[in-house]
Amino acid sequence: MKKIPSLFVLSTLLSSPLYAQPAKPITLGTGSETGLYYVTGNAICQLVNRTDNLPDCKALASDASVDNLNAIANGQIELGIVQSDWQYNAYNGVGSFADKKNDKLRAVFSIYPEPFTIIARDDANIKTFEDLKGKRFNIGVDGSGTQATANVLLNAKGWTAADFKVLDKLPPAEMVKALCNNGLDAASYNVGHPNTALKEATESCDLHLVPITGEVVDKLIQAHSYYAKATIPAKTYNGTDQAVDSFGVYATLVTSADVSEERVYDVVKSVFDNFERFKKSHPAFANLKESEMIKNALSAPLHEGAIKYYKERGWL
Repeated sequence: MKKIPSLFVLSTLLSSPLYAQPAKPITLGTGSETGLYYVTGNAICQLVNRTDNLPDCKALASDASVDNLNAIANGQIELGIVQSDWQYNAYNGVGSFADKKNDKLRAVFSIYPEPFTIIARDDANIKTFEDLKGKRFNIGVDGSGTQATANVLLNAKGWTAADFKVLDKLPPAEMVKALCNNGLDAASYNVGHPNTALKEATESCDLHLVPITGEVVDKLIQAHSYYAKATIPAKTYNGTDQAVDSFGVYATLVTSADVSEERVYDVVKSVFDNFERFKKSHPAFANLKESEMIKNALSAPLHEGAIKYYKERGWL
C-alpha cells in the first residue's frame, strides 16, 4: 500500500527552495505606450530582469505622473515615473494634492529633463504661446503630468476653457491623429526628446514646435525650483529648423517608504551597475550623469534602498 506523506513532510517540501513560490513582481508605473515614460520604465525593468535572482520587473502603461502617484499612495504599484513638480506637490500636499499629501513618498533618482512642448499645425497661425487663445488646443488626459503642467501655465496666464474654441484631453496617440486630421490646431506634451509620437506626427503632416517663453514662464521658474529653462535642439523633428526655447521639469523615479529597502536597492543597483547599457536605451538618456541623477529635482527624501546603494558607491 502506498504510504501518504505526513503533513510535516509536505510542508517541509513545499517550503524548500525547490518548491518556493516566485517573488512578487516589482511593478513600475510609466505612461502612454507611445511616450518616453513607457520606454524608460521598460529599460529599467529589462536591466532588473537581466540580473539573476531578482524578482521580475513589470513596466505598466498608465496615464503618467498624477496617475502613478495616486497608485503608489494606494499601494497598487511600487514605483512610478513622475514629473518633478508633481513629486513635490504630492510629498508636500499642495496643488491638486492638497487633500492627499503622501509623506511616505520617496525619491529614487531623477532621469532626464522634460521640456513642456507645444506642437501646432503650420496652417493654424500659431507662432507664440499667446497665439493659442481661441484655438483648438489639447492639454492632455486627466491625471497626466502634461495636463497638470498645462493647467499651471493657463492659470498663470489667467486663461480658462472659455478662452479656447476647443480644449481637449486626448492621449498622445489620438492627439497625433487629431492634429494631422485637422481636428486640433495645437497640442501640449511634457516629454523628453526625441519622442516617437512627435517624430511620427511631424513626418505625417505639416507641424512645428512653438516656443514657450516670456514673463509668465520666467516667474514660474523663479518661484519653483523644480522648473528650469529648456531647449529642444534644432532638427529634432521635421519642421523645426531652429532650436525651440521652453521650460520644463525632470522625469523622476519615485516609490513609497512601504516598499522594502531590498527591492528598491535591487532596482537602483540594476540601473547603475549597467549604466552605459541604460544610456544606450534611448537618445534622451545619452547625456545622463550619475552625480546629477541622485540629486536633481528630488523633492521627497531618498528611499533607504537608494541611499544604501549610493553610499556603497561613495556618492553620498
